[in-house]
Amino acid sequence: MSVVYKIVPGALWDPARQTGVFHGAPIDFTDGYIHLSTGKQVKQTAALYFAGQTDLLLVAIDGDALGEKLVFEVSRGGDLFPHHYASLPLSAVLWEKPLPLGPDGVHIFPDLAE
Repeated sequence: MSVVYKIVPGALWDPARQTGVFHGAPIDFTDGYIHLSTGKQVKQTAALYFAGQTDLLLVAIDGDALGEKLVFEVSRGGDLFPHHYASLPLSAVLWEKPLPLGPDGVHIFPDLAE
């Protein structure tokens, strides 16, 4: 199983819990796909795009369950990043966990599959 991750504010994730589908964050709507990261990429994603933000969730997703709408494309630093070209069904979610800030202002991550 390939695991990919989404960092999302809790307020954006709450409606998905009710409907069973996550339609994306504003940046996802702008770019036309849901931005995801691999286990090796997600900490840098947090540092670059979510620095200092609280009330975040880290959502682990079964990439295989997303099928052909999950595409790995060249992005930041030439790395291949997972982009999902559809709404995200919560049936593909493996788990969600809070992504708190540590005393140093850096997010504290759980163990991740890479």
